Amino acid sequence: MTTRSATRRKPDIVNHLQKMLISPTSPDDIAGLTAIYSHHVIHGSGSFEIDPPDADEMARRWQAVTHQGMPHLVLKEADQVLGFAYAQPFRPRPAYRYTLEDSIYLHPQAMGRGLGRVLLAELIGRAERLGARQMVAVIGDSANHGSIRLHRALGFVPAGQLHASGYKHDRWLDTVFMQRPLGAGDQSPPGP
Repeated sequence: MTTRSATRRKPDIVNHLQKMLISPTSPDDIAGLTAIYSHHVIHGSGSFEIDPPDADEMARRWQAVTHQGMPHLVLKEADQVLGFAYAQPFRPRPAYRYTLEDSIYLHPQAMGRGLGRVLLAELIGRAERLGARQMVAVIGDSANHGSIRLHRALGFVPAGQLHASGYKHDRWLDTVFMQRPLGAGDQSPPGP
């Protein structure tokens, strides 16, 4: 009976995911991004920001990412932004140019539905097509089990932790580093 139930459920998930759309972020998506990120800044510990940025600042950040040629994606269903993810250079110095850092945030009602996995997988694929060779996740709060599980499920491995590196919501927070290779990783020199 469990097998039959699981078999019936799988097409429902596939049909539901087919109604979703992952696309590059547009100016029309900024309000949705702002609302999602504000929720995480106010209620969560994944971001070490204390005050949520307004829509103008979110638009500036989006433009900074896309002007570098980096992917900035939204996941939408029926024109509602359910999540966003982007990649940016891990550090500004030239030797880091093949290493990107990812960021991903989901609408609270979209969490726990497998949408983060779909969105992050798309971001990883786009980063690989850019020629990046490593992706780093800098995760706020070692108790952020959802983000840690998501990254682990997509091939990230622990790469270190900074103990008590942030203070928010009246408690000390760790910073967790995870990393995964992209494409050939370090198995060959990067392309031209």
